[in-house]
Order: sequence, then structure tokens, then C-alpha cells
Amino acid sequence: MAREINSKANPQRRTHRGFSLIELLIVIAIILIIAGIAIPNFLHARMAANEAAAAANTRTISSANVTYSATYGNSYAGSLGTLGAPAGTVLASCNAAILIDEVLSNNGGGNTSSKTGYTYTYVPGPPIATPPPGCAPGVDSYTLQVAPLVYQVTGIRKFFVDPTGVIRFTSDGSVPTSLSSPMQ
Repeated sequence: MAREINSKANPQRRTHRGFSLIELLIVIAIILIIAGIAIPNFLHARMAANEAAAAANTRTISSANVTYSATYGNSYAGSLGTLGAPAGTVLASCNAAILIDEVLSNNGGGNTSSKTGYTYTYVPGPPIATPPPGCAPGVDSYTLQVAPLVYQVTGIRKFFVDPTGVIRFTSDGSVPTSLSSPMQ
């Protein structure tokens, strides 16, 4: 005679049909704790990467100005756009040198651009008196101010460079100048 097995009387035979509410809440709490730890670290790493890219781009613009001066004999570029060129330009000239990419040169126009969470503002000095034939006048000096698009979100440090080629920075929110701390 076969006896019917009662699953309530025999707990070993009970089948599980899913997770209990408490088990699901514990898993969700663990995931939230891990996310709470990971997200600030991710944001800090992204900010550090933006700052490193901004410092490298500042060095690139400074080096491009030295190359422009040596190549074209036109002192320094009269604009940030002159150091680059519009997208698709294949022949470099003293008016579109293609020494920096089209994003940094604002597609070959103007003195302000944005890239990797930073704004680059090129301030040309006085123009030279006699530019080479066919060239827009270069300038005797320039400054480049580099600032985060959103302070303390895309970056903390602000950068500055002039014809000396020394990149200087501040990290207290103030505008860097030629007297600010140099990068090492």
C-alpha cells in the first residue's frame, strides 16, 4: 500500500519555487553598496583622465605654436584655428597649418574650443608688422587658458601656457597666470 507523502510533513521533499522577498532585498542591498563604492571612484578616474588629456592638449598647442613659428616664419599663430584646419583639409599652409586636430582648432576657426571636458581659450598678442606673403599676420605672443567645462565635475585643475612653453596650473578654482605653479 503506497502511502502519500505530505510535503509539509517531510521538509526534505519541499520544492523551492523562487527566492523569498528577504533574499531579494538582501541581494539588492549588496548591489547598492557596491555601486555606492564604485561610482565615486569611476567619476574621480574620469576627472583625472580629463585633466591628463587637458595637460597633454595644452602641451600639443604650445609645441604646435613653436613648430608654426619655425616652419612659416610668421612668429606665433594668430588664432587657434590657424594651428589646425577645417575637417578634410589636406594641404597645410600658414593660414591652416594642420598642426592640431580639428576639434582643438574648432574646425579651423576662432580662438575657443572644447575637448575632453575642458575649454581652451587662445588669446593672441599684438600682430607682427610684416607677415610672409600670402599669410595672415602672426603674433608676437599668446596665452592659452584651459579650464574645466564644469569645475569639480569634469576637472579641478586649470592650465595656462604662454610662449615660454611652461605649463602652469591652479587647483583652487582661481585663473592660472605666468606666476602659477609649473607642472612637473
